[in-house]
Amino acid sequence: MCGICGEYRLDGSHPQLSNIHSMMDKLEKRGPDSSGSYSDGPLAFGHRRLSILDLTEKGNQPMVDSHLGLALVFNGTIYNHPELREQLTARGHRFFSTGDTEVILKAYAEWGKDCVKRFLGMFAIAIWDLKKKTLFMARDRMGIKPLYYSFGKQGIRFASTMPALLDTPDIDTSLDPAALHNLFTLHAVVPAPRTILNGVRKLQPAHSLTIHENGEHTLERYWELDATRPETDKSEDEWIEEIHEALRVAVRRRNNISDVPVGVLLSGGLDSSLLVGLLDEIGIEDIRTFTIGFDDQPEEKGSEYEYSDAVVERFNTNHHKFHIPNEQTLTRLPEAIANMSEPMFGQDAIGFYLLSEQVSKHVKVVQSGQGADEVFGGYFWYPQMHDAKGSALERFSPYYFDRDHNEMADMLTPQYISRDFTSELMKDLLEAPKADEFIDSVLRADTTTLIVDDPVKRVDNMTMAWGLEARVPFLDHELVELAARMPPELKLRDGGKYALKKISRGVVPDSVIDRPKGYFPVPALKFVRGEFLEFMQDTLHSQACRERGLYQSSYVEKLLAQPDKYLTRIQGSKIWHLTLLEHWLQTHNI
Repeated sequence: MCGICGEYRLDGSHPQLSNIHSMMDKLEKRGPDSSGSYSDGPLAFGHRRLSILDLTEKGNQPMVDSHLGLALVFNGTIYNHPELREQLTARGHRFFSTGDTEVILKAYAEWGKDCVKRFLGMFAIAIWDLKKKTLFMARDRMGIKPLYYSFGKQGIRFASTMPALLDTPDIDTSLDPAALHNLFTLHAVVPAPRTILNGVRKLQPAHSLTIHENGEHTLERYWELDATRPETDKSEDEWIEEIHEALRVAVRRRNNISDVPVGVLLSGGLDSSLLVGLLDEIGIEDIRTFTIGFDDQPEEKGSEYEYSDAVVERFNTNHHKFHIPNEQTLTRLPEAIANMSEPMFGQDAIGFYLLSEQVSKHVKVVQSGQGADEVFGGYFWYPQMHDAKGSALERFSPYYFDRDHNEMADMLTPQYISRDFTSELMKDLLEAPKADEFIDSVLRADTTTLIVDDPVKRVDNMTMAWGLEARVPFLDHELVELAARMPPELKLRDGGKYALKKISRGVVPDSVIDRPKGYFPVPALKFVRGEFLEFMQDTLHSQACRERGLYQSSYVEKLLAQPDKYLTRIQGSKIWHLTLLEHWLQTHNI
């Protein structure tokens, strides 16, 4: 719902307000409705607001409570803020606003750093204690809302996006070899706290960071996902009904906690179609749906209208259908890349970007289906891993890694390649306790780590680029907790997402349930030829790319010679990966 930024000086000086305003300017798209700043000695906050709750000036930020001695900037939505407000009122707190922002302030005053354990929702929070001179920052359990920071000799600077930080001085923009290894192995995922830049880090999901005026700081994890079976056995019907009810609750929360209308991004796939069905189940009458399509290519259709139209007809939604010609897809590609906080390889980012532009003209909030595949086992590689033999890493990497370590050594110049950082990371994630079976550990790693820095980040970036807030019911943490403990066969059966398919039967059209799994089609970017190939050639042959010396020229030329031949294990274009990173670096003058 917003963009936040700030600086805490630890060298005895005051922040330069020009830095705060530079970051606020970069965050304007995330919060076009109003802006504000606040300073107190060594601390300065900046805020750009997208008005979703309490549309009056009383909901503006930074929010300061002089009685409590606290100041706050916050991005996100706390869905249980009405219940928390009642609890805090019973404890003697008095409120001057009706939104969730003030609830966070009072909750921190009442429960301290443990207040985040009580929040249901998505959030990135920074709270300044005027008396203790401490800065408290926290991020939601599923990492839906981003929070980047940079520690330097003078203190810490933070923002909702990395480009906002990069618009301030003294940021170390050298490339992090471990992050590069992750990026090119895990299809653009660089798990927190790393980013591809040595000087910028991001707060891990489900963590808080407290910084004291003497420079000491404490990082704490306040939640972790348990993927073990419950002590009491449940029948299949009991599991399905519990998941069904948890989904209703998640969808209701994300529809009702808003002072503006909420729409649905309807792709025509099972997940978004089920969201529409659930909204109908809970009695929502004015369901607003939005679908995008592109020009067809000879090899592939550019839309899934036949499926989304069936859902619209079933539920009589207030529907908006947008069609984007291929030439616009290509001409606006650099624009979409510029709005990425970090490099993202998923080519549907341009689709989300162009869809969000149109949707933002009609609503400020939408529900979206991200997370369903990871939580409920919807991807084709899960059964492959499940049936494989060997150690956890040996079962995972052949079906997921975009490149093996040996290929990384062929691709990157020697200064950027050393250890197999990604195998080390994934081994730790997959062998962590509290997972009964191998596939439980895979889905947990995907849900809590990998998804955060690919589809979730992609949707946040591309929607917020147009002042549109995306809410993701399938990543409601209570639903995720329930699903993580469900037996894997109730996820992997019937080609994946068995539980969701069973819930959907009789709710959404059978044609949507029984269709082959689809992906957001952007055909103009799927097939490397014509103007798209020229774009890649120009980027990789540019002087900036040559001078950077990141890629081995022999590897680049091999891929450019036969671009459609070199695909990752999940059918991504390897030459696109190289191009995207280089173009992103050039866009941000790195």
